[in-house]
Amino acid sequence: MTVPVPVEVSDDALAAPAADSTPDVVDGIAFARLYGEPLFKLPQDLYIPPEALEVFLETFEGPLDLLLYLIRKQNFNVLDIPMAEVTTQYLGYVDQIRGTNLELASEYLLMAAMLIEIKSRMLLPVKKADAGEEAEDPRAELVRRLLEYEQIKLAARKLDDIPQLGRDFLRAEVYIEQSLAPRFPDVDLGELREAWADVLKRAKLVAHHKISREELSVREHMSLILRRLQGARFVEFADLFEVTRGVPVMVVNFIAMLELSRESLIEITQAEPFAPIYVRLAYLPT
Repeated sequence: MTVPVPVEVSDDALAAPAADSTPDVVDGIAFARLYGEPLFKLPQDLYIPPEALEVFLETFEGPLDLLLYLIRKQNFNVLDIPMAEVTTQYLGYVDQIRGTNLELASEYLLMAAMLIEIKSRMLLPVKKADAGEEAEDPRAELVRRLLEYEQIKLAARKLDDIPQLGRDFLRAEVYIEQSLAPRFPDVDLGELREAWADVLKRAKLVAHHKISREELSVREHMSLILRRLQGARFVEFADLFEVTRGVPVMVVNFIAMLELSRESLIEITQAEPFAPIYVRLAYLPT
């Protein structure tokens, strides 16, 4: 809680204003506006109430803060507080704030009552305890609270010195819009050759020894491959060959596939090394 120390200006000082040296017009520009009208000169009958003039000399966050300020300002030992002098100064401050903020003064009056009680107890003769030891110093509880408050205040000040987001620095944020498109690795020529060799190897295992003459057309097989790919998004490389029709048909079919790839009508892709090879159309059919 922040408490101002008011400094009042006497009525005599306000009632006798100094001679006004403000020129009527300063380069033709008004230095203020009153209800929208330009003001070139201060009014002679300007009245400022005394309660409107307050100078904040020191601010305190509570009774302990004020008490610690009075002790540290005069270099008193906090373990041996001169209660008479400190209490007098504290009560003088409380009398000042009672005239401006009675609700705020109530919190300080509680501490004032405690100081007066400690001061009264110190004026009484010291009684011995039952065990023969001296009685506890009446200031012990107050000293403990002051030391704890000072430690917390110093810790709070260290925390406040740490750079804070929004006060000492701002977080930089950058938004980068990225349009990611799947990119398949290129098919190596060696892998394509090995896949073709594997297809030939399987074709020889099921080949029939039948002698026949057949006229094969590369264009016809190109059309068959395009028709086969129109029904699916991806077709595995080996599924485009009919091993039961023999090696010559598969050779023509493979040449047709290479011709389609050369003309950019199909794409031969592979997700990763040593993965299956897939074939798809390079365009969307209408």
